[in-house]
Amino acid sequence: MIVKDPVLLHQWHPVLLSDELTDLPKGIEILGEKVVVFRTSHGVHAFKDLCIHRGVPLSLGKIVNDEIICPYHGWTYNYCGTCTRIPALPEGKAIPTKAKTITYHCTDELGFIWVCLGQPEHIRPSIGALTANSTNLIQVKMGPYDLAAAGPRVIENFLDVSHLMFVHEGLLGDSQFPEISDYQVHYRDGILISDEIDIYQPDPDGRGHGVQAKYTYKVYHPLCAGFRKTIDDSDEFFDLYLVVLPVNEQKSKAYMVMERNYAVEEDENVFIQFQDLLIEQDKVIVESQKPELLPLDLQAELHLKSDRVSIAYRKLLKEVGLTFGTE
Repeated sequence: MIVKDPVLLHQWHPVLLSDELTDLPKGIEILGEKVVVFRTSHGVHAFKDLCIHRGVPLSLGKIVNDEIICPYHGWTYNYCGTCTRIPALPEGKAIPTKAKTITYHCTDELGFIWVCLGQPEHIRPSIGALTANSTNLIQVKMGPYDLAAAGPRVIENFLDVSHLMFVHEGLLGDSQFPEISDYQVHYRDGILISDEIDIYQPDPDGRGHGVQAKYTYKVYHPLCAGFRKTIDDSDEFFDLYLVVLPVNEQKSKAYMVMERNYAVEEDENVFIQFQDLLIEQDKVIVESQKPELLPLDLQAELHLKSDRVSIAYRKLLKEVGLTFGTE
């Protein structure tokens, strides 16, 4: 059953990488709702994953002549969700006007298939500052990563700077240098943004070079965040974005996009495999956290100055009225 969160219901959610959607329909889940997505010559489409006749998932069917056909009795729906053929009906018998399935907003943008279950808050989906036009930066997409945790927990872990020295020791941090300098978080143009945070990192991107890095975190909406990492005494930087599909309150699917201005000739698999390793380390933590849902009452847990980004994130979720994945 769909979770009717007043915020997430009206946001775009990434459900697949664009090249994952070929000539077969795909079944996915968003906010507890089973949805089928498919591609025709008219574009990409999303329906409730249920034939209105006998409740069989349309994702088990096939696409023929730009229409999706239920595998059980052959009921056929056009890309608008209207039933156009019922094989069992006698010839000349009109199809009932109520023979329509529930449809959702669907689009193909930024290399992802997106679905909105309500009325989209924005005309087009976005991931931070990414644009559809190519830039001078090298872009790498990573994921999907399946996590047995609610979306807000996944985002907050991404924003947690002081875990780098322990969960990712030897890579993103060193437990012998765990101190976090004081910093502030600001709200500008609808985005939470932190001051720069200094961190020593033994191997920050999988290339095996230690650096003194600076992180600037940003939260764009409840399930999309990012950071820019710069390197002292260098012009190198990269932006890393995280966007989470809220499957249900127990499961999430995470996608990441990196844009960098260095290592132009480097094989992208170096960065993908490195991020795969980091996610596996994070997965152990976020899947074991208690309570499973993120507490929005700031008195429920003890906080430090180093947690300013997390605190600001929890305050933001409470202010916008998010209920999904929180308590």
